[in-house]
Amino acid sequence: MTTITTRDDDVAAGTRATDREVPRRRSRRRRPSGGRVLAWAALAVLLLVTLFPFYWMLRTALSTNTALYGSPGSLLPVELTWGAFERVLGTATPQEAAAEGGTTGSIDFWLYLRNSVVVATAITLGQVFFSSLAAYAFARLRWPGRDAVFFLFLTALMIPPIFVQLPNFILVRDLGLLNTLTGIVLPFFFMTPFAVFFMRQFFLGISREVEESARIDGAGHGRIFFQIILPMSSTPLFTLGLLTYVTAWGEYFWPLLVGRADESRVLTVALGIFRSQTPQTGPDWAGLMAGTLIAALPVFVLFVVFGRKLIDNLGYSGIK
Repeated sequence: MTTITTRDDDVAAGTRATDREVPRRRSRRRRPSGGRVLAWAALAVLLLVTLFPFYWMLRTALSTNTALYGSPGSLLPVELTWGAFERVLGTATPQEAAAEGGTTGSIDFWLYLRNSVVVATAITLGQVFFSSLAAYAFARLRWPGRDAVFFLFLTALMIPPIFVQLPNFILVRDLGLLNTLTGIVLPFFFMTPFAVFFMRQFFLGISREVEESARIDGAGHGRIFFQIILPMSSTPLFTLGLLTYVTAWGEYFWPLLVGRADESRVLTVALGIFRSQTPQTGPDWAGLMAGTLIAALPVFVLFVVFGRKLIDNLGYSGIK
Protein backbone atom coordinates (compact mmCIF):
# COMPACT_ATOMS: atom_id res chain seq x y z
CA MET A 1 0.00 0.00 0.00
CA THR A 2 1.45 3.35 -1.03
CA THR A 3 1.53 6.21 1.49
CA ILE A 4 0.82 9.64 0.05
CA THR A 5 2.67 12.49 1.74
CA THR A 6 1.04 15.86 1.51
CA ARG A 7 2.76 19.22 1.47
CA ASP A 8 1.44 20.06 4.92
CA ASP A 9 3.06 16.92 6.30
CA ASP A 10 6.38 17.91 4.78
CA VAL A 11 6.15 21.37 6.28
CA ALA A 12 5.26 19.94 9.72
CA ALA A 13 8.14 17.48 9.56
CA GLY A 14 10.54 20.21 8.55
CA THR A 15 9.30 22.41 11.38
CA ARG A 16 9.82 19.64 13.94
CA ALA A 17 13.32 19.02 12.62
CA THR A 18 14.07 22.73 12.79
CA ASP A 19 12.77 22.88 16.36
CA ARG A 20 15.13 20.07 17.32
CA GLU A 21 18.07 21.82 15.68
CA VAL A 22 17.49 25.23 17.32
CA PRO A 23 18.41 24.10 20.88
CA ARG A 24 21.49 22.40 19.50
CA ARG A 25 22.57 25.60 17.76
CA ARG A 26 21.90 27.64 20.87
CA SER A 27 23.86 25.22 23.00
CA ARG A 28 26.76 25.46 20.59
CA ARG A 29 26.62 29.26 20.69
CA ARG A 30 26.60 29.36 24.45
CA ARG A 31 29.82 27.40 24.73
CA PRO A 32 32.64 29.97 24.85
CA SER A 33 35.76 29.11 22.97
CA GLY A 34 39.11 28.77 24.66
CA GLY A 35 40.40 31.91 22.99
CA ARG A 36 37.45 33.96 24.20
CA VAL A 37 37.89 32.72 27.77
CA LEU A 38 41.60 33.53 27.63
CA ALA A 39 40.87 37.00 26.25
CA TRP A 40 38.36 37.76 29.02
CA ALA A 41 40.79 36.48 31.64
CA ALA A 42 43.57 38.69 30.27
CA LEU A 43 41.18 41.65 30.24
CA ALA A 44 40.20 41.01 33.86
CA VAL A 45 43.85 40.84 34.92
CA LEU A 46 44.65 44.03 33.03
CA LEU A 47 41.67 45.80 34.61
CA LEU A 48 42.74 44.63 38.07
CA VAL A 49 46.31 45.82 37.55
CA THR A 50 45.03 49.19 36.31
CA LEU A 51 42.54 49.83 39.11
CA PHE A 52 44.50 48.39 42.02
CA PRO A 53 46.70 51.50 42.54
CA PHE A 54 43.55 53.62 42.87
CA TYR A 55 42.13 51.20 45.41
CA TRP A 56 45.42 51.25 47.31
CA MET A 57 45.31 55.04 47.41
CA LEU A 58 41.77 54.92 48.80
CA ARG A 59 42.73 52.25 51.34
CA THR A 60 45.70 54.34 52.49
CA ALA A 61 43.65 57.54 52.68
CA LEU A 62 41.04 55.85 54.89
CA SER A 63 43.65 54.55 57.33
CA THR A 64 45.25 56.07 60.39
CA ASN A 65 48.76 57.15 59.52
CA THR A 66 50.27 55.63 62.67
CA ALA A 67 48.54 52.28 62.12
CA LEU A 68 49.81 52.06 58.55
CA TYR A 69 53.35 51.42 59.75
CA GLY A 70 52.12 48.50 61.86
CA SER A 71 50.13 46.81 59.05
CA PRO A 72 51.70 47.90 55.77
CA GLY A 73 50.45 44.88 53.83
CA SER A 74 46.80 44.97 54.87
CA LEU A 75 44.41 45.06 51.93
CA LEU A 76 41.74 46.79 54.02
CA PRO A 77 41.92 50.23 55.67
CA VAL A 78 43.79 50.10 58.98
CA GLU A 79 41.70 51.72 61.72
CA LEU A 80 39.15 53.22 59.34
CA THR A 81 38.96 57.01 59.66
CA TRP A 82 38.26 60.18 57.65
CA GLY A 83 41.04 62.04 59.44
CA ALA A 84 43.32 62.22 56.39
CA PHE A 85 40.66 64.00 54.34
CA GLU A 86 39.99 66.37 57.25
CA ARG A 87 43.70 67.24 57.44
CA VAL A 88 43.84 67.99 53.73
CA LEU A 89 40.69 70.10 53.79
CA GLY A 90 41.94 71.95 56.87
CA THR A 91 39.07 70.97 59.17
CA ALA A 92 41.15 68.90 61.62
CA THR A 93 42.77 70.47 64.66
CA PRO A 94 46.53 70.02 65.28
CA GLN A 95 45.72 67.75 68.23
CA GLU A 96 43.51 65.49 66.09
CA ALA A 97 46.15 65.36 63.35
CA ALA A 98 48.91 64.49 65.82
CA ALA A 99 46.79 61.77 67.43
CA GLU A 100 46.54 59.96 64.07
CA GLY A 101 50.21 60.42 63.26
CA GLY A 102 49.54 62.96 60.55
CA THR A 103 51.17 66.29 59.86
CA THR A 104 50.05 69.15 62.07
CA GLY A 105 50.68 71.64 59.28
CA SER A 106 47.88 72.66 56.98
CA ILE A 107 47.45 73.73 53.38
CA ASP A 108 45.02 76.30 52.08
CA PHE A 109 43.19 73.69 50.06
CA TRP A 110 40.41 75.91 48.73
CA LEU A 111 42.84 78.60 47.57
CA TYR A 112 44.94 76.05 45.71
CA LEU A 113 41.84 74.46 44.24
CA ARG A 114 40.65 77.84 43.00
CA ASN A 115 44.06 78.51 41.44
CA SER A 116 43.99 75.14 39.65
CA VAL A 117 40.51 75.81 38.28
CA VAL A 118 41.47 79.29 37.08
CA VAL A 119 44.69 78.10 35.43
CA ALA A 120 43.14 75.06 33.72
CA THR A 121 40.11 77.02 32.51
CA ALA A 122 42.16 79.93 31.16
CA ILE A 123 44.58 77.61 29.35
CA THR A 124 41.70 75.63 27.84
CA LEU A 125 39.77 78.66 26.59
CA GLY A 126 42.82 80.38 25.14
CA GLN A 127 44.35 77.31 23.57
CA VAL A 128 41.14 76.11 21.94
CA PHE A 129 40.36 79.56 20.51
CA PHE A 130 43.79 80.51 19.18
CA SER A 131 44.57 77.00 17.96
CA SER A 132 41.33 77.05 15.99
CA LEU A 133 42.30 80.37 14.40
CA ALA A 134 45.73 79.05 13.42
CA ALA A 135 44.26 75.79 12.15
CA TYR A 136 41.78 77.71 9.97
CA ALA A 137 44.62 79.74 8.50
CA PHE A 138 46.58 76.58 7.65
CA ALA A 139 43.55 74.71 6.30
CA ARG A 140 41.60 77.37 4.36
CA LEU A 141 43.72 80.42 3.64
CA ARG A 142 46.18 80.41 0.77
CA TRP A 143 49.44 82.28 1.34
CA PRO A 144 53.05 81.78 0.21
CA GLY A 145 54.96 79.15 2.15
CA ARG A 146 51.93 77.90 4.04
CA ASP A 147 52.80 74.22 3.83
CA ALA A 148 56.47 74.83 4.69
CA VAL A 149 55.51 76.88 7.73
CA PHE A 150 53.07 74.20 8.84
CA PHE A 151 55.77 71.53 8.50
CA LEU A 152 58.18 73.58 10.60
CA PHE A 153 55.40 74.19 13.09
CA LEU A 154 54.79 70.46 13.42
CA THR A 155 58.45 69.78 14.12
CA ALA A 156 57.79 71.33 17.54
CA LEU A 157 56.00 68.09 18.39
CA MET A 158 59.39 66.37 18.40
CA ILE A 159 60.94 68.84 20.86
CA PRO A 160 60.71 67.70 24.51
CA PRO A 161 58.85 70.29 26.60
CA ILE A 162 61.71 70.45 29.11
CA PHE A 163 63.89 72.15 26.48
CA VAL A 164 61.70 75.26 26.41
CA GLN A 165 61.25 75.60 30.18
CA LEU A 166 64.36 77.75 30.70
CA PRO A 167 63.62 80.25 27.87
CA ASN A 168 60.02 80.52 29.04
CA PHE A 169 61.15 81.07 32.63
CA ILE A 170 63.52 83.87 31.59
CA LEU A 171 60.76 85.50 29.56
CA VAL A 172 58.24 85.30 32.39
CA ARG A 173 60.84 86.63 34.84
CA ASP A 174 61.71 89.58 32.60
CA LEU A 175 58.00 90.38 32.26
CA GLY A 176 57.67 90.45 36.03
CA LEU A 177 55.12 87.63 36.09
CA LEU A 178 56.79 85.27 38.55
CA ASN A 179 54.49 84.04 41.33
CA THR A 180 51.40 85.01 39.36
CA LEU A 181 48.68 82.94 37.73
CA THR A 182 49.30 84.87 34.51
CA GLY A 183 52.88 83.63 34.42
CA ILE A 184 51.67 80.03 34.79
CA VAL A 185 49.06 80.38 32.05
CA LEU A 186 51.05 82.42 29.51
CA PRO A 187 53.24 79.70 27.86
CA PHE A 188 50.21 77.46 27.26
CA PHE A 189 47.59 80.10 26.50
CA PHE A 190 47.87 80.64 22.76
CA MET A 191 48.37 77.34 20.98
CA THR A 192 50.22 74.04 20.83
CA PRO A 193 51.31 72.09 17.74
CA PHE A 194 49.03 69.16 18.59
CA ALA A 195 45.97 71.39 19.02
CA VAL A 196 46.60 73.14 15.69
CA PHE A 197 47.14 69.85 13.90
CA PHE A 198 44.03 68.35 15.51
CA MET A 199 41.76 71.20 14.40
CA ARG A 200 43.36 71.56 10.96
CA GLN A 201 42.59 67.94 10.11
CA PHE A 202 38.93 68.53 10.87
CA PHE A 203 38.74 71.82 8.96
CA LEU A 204 40.17 70.11 5.87
CA GLY A 205 37.18 67.76 5.89
CA ILE A 206 34.58 70.53 5.79
CA SER A 207 33.14 71.04 2.32
CA ARG A 208 34.37 74.18 0.59
CA GLU A 209 30.93 74.67 -0.97
CA VAL A 210 29.72 75.97 2.38
CA GLU A 211 32.33 78.72 2.37
CA GLU A 212 31.77 79.52 -1.29
CA SER A 213 28.07 79.99 -0.64
CA ALA A 214 28.88 82.31 2.26
CA ARG A 215 31.28 84.35 0.09
CA ILE A 216 28.59 84.76 -2.54
CA ASP A 217 26.43 86.31 0.19
CA GLY A 218 29.25 88.74 0.99
CA ALA A 219 30.73 87.06 4.08
CA GLY A 220 34.41 87.53 4.84
CA HIS A 221 36.84 85.13 6.50
CA GLY A 222 36.01 86.37 9.98
CA ARG A 223 32.28 85.89 9.57
CA ILE A 224 32.76 82.50 7.92
CA PHE A 225 35.00 81.34 10.77
CA PHE A 226 32.81 82.49 13.66
CA GLN A 227 29.35 81.87 12.20
CA ILE A 228 29.91 78.79 10.03
CA ILE A 229 33.13 76.92 10.78
CA LEU A 230 33.05 77.06 14.58
CA PRO A 231 29.39 75.94 14.92
CA MET A 232 30.13 73.02 12.60
CA SER A 233 33.21 72.10 14.67
CA SER A 234 31.57 71.57 18.05
CA THR A 235 32.70 67.92 18.14
CA PRO A 236 36.48 68.47 17.78
CA LEU A 237 36.30 71.66 19.87
CA PHE A 238 34.75 69.73 22.75
CA THR A 239 37.32 66.94 22.45
CA LEU A 240 40.26 69.35 22.30
CA GLY A 241 38.89 71.33 25.22
CA LEU A 242 38.54 68.27 27.42
CA LEU A 243 42.01 66.96 26.59
CA THR A 244 43.54 70.40 27.17
CA TYR A 245 41.79 70.84 30.52
CA VAL A 246 42.98 67.46 31.80
CA THR A 247 46.55 68.18 30.70
CA ALA A 248 46.54 71.64 32.27
CA TRP A 249 45.06 70.29 35.50
CA GLY A 250 47.87 67.76 35.92
CA GLU A 251 50.72 70.13 35.03
CA TYR A 252 53.34 70.13 37.79
CA PHE A 253 56.84 71.22 36.82
CA TRP A 254 56.05 74.61 35.27
CA PRO A 255 53.72 75.75 38.11
CA LEU A 256 56.37 74.60 40.57
CA LEU A 257 59.00 76.64 38.73
CA VAL A 258 56.96 79.83 38.40
CA GLY A 259 54.36 79.83 41.18
CA ARG A 260 56.12 79.41 44.50
CA ALA A 261 54.04 81.90 46.47
CA ASP A 262 50.86 80.80 48.24
CA GLU A 263 48.63 83.09 46.16
CA SER A 264 49.80 81.48 42.91
CA ARG A 265 50.31 77.87 44.01
CA VAL A 266 48.16 75.26 42.28
CA LEU A 267 46.87 72.07 43.82
CA THR A 268 49.42 69.70 42.28
CA VAL A 269 52.29 71.77 43.70
CA ALA A 270 50.54 72.07 47.06
CA LEU A 271 50.54 68.28 47.38
CA GLY A 272 54.33 68.35 47.20
CA ILE A 273 54.41 70.94 49.97
CA PHE A 274 52.09 68.75 52.03
CA ARG A 275 54.45 65.82 51.46
CA SER A 276 57.41 67.81 52.79
CA GLN A 277 55.62 68.51 56.09
CA THR A 278 56.79 65.26 57.66
CA PRO A 279 55.56 64.45 61.19
CA GLN A 280 57.69 62.64 63.74
CA THR A 281 56.30 59.20 62.91
CA GLY A 282 57.24 59.50 59.23
CA PRO A 283 55.64 60.84 56.05
CA ASP A 284 51.90 61.45 56.23
CA TRP A 285 51.04 58.90 53.56
CA ALA A 286 47.37 58.84 54.50
CA GLY A 287 47.06 62.61 54.10
CA LEU A 288 49.05 62.60 50.87
CA MET A 289 46.85 59.90 49.34
CA ALA A 290 43.72 61.73 50.47
CA GLY A 291 44.96 64.93 48.84
CA THR A 292 45.85 63.08 45.65
CA LEU A 293 42.38 61.55 45.44
CA ILE A 294 40.71 64.92 45.95
CA ALA A 295 42.98 66.52 43.33
CA ALA A 296 42.12 63.78 40.83
CA LEU A 297 38.39 63.95 41.54
CA PRO A 298 37.55 66.75 39.04
CA VAL A 299 39.30 64.92 36.21
CA PHE A 300 37.60 61.68 37.22
CA VAL A 301 34.19 63.36 37.17
CA LEU A 302 34.90 64.82 33.72
CA PHE A 303 35.73 61.41 32.30
CA VAL A 304 32.72 59.77 33.94
CA VAL A 305 30.36 62.41 32.55
CA PHE A 306 31.96 62.99 29.14
CA GLY A 307 34.14 59.90 28.63
CA ARG A 308 31.77 58.17 26.24
CA LYS A 309 31.35 61.33 24.19
CA LEU A 310 35.11 61.81 24.11
CA ILE A 311 35.68 58.32 22.70
CA ASP A 312 32.97 58.83 20.09
CA ASN A 313 34.43 62.20 19.11
CA LEU A 314 37.93 60.76 18.74
CA GLY A 315 36.58 58.07 16.47
CA TYR A 316 34.55 60.62 14.52
CA SER A 317 37.57 62.88 14.09
CA GLY A 318 39.73 60.03 12.80
CA ILE A 319 42.32 60.29 15.59
CA LYS A 320 43.90 56.90 16.34
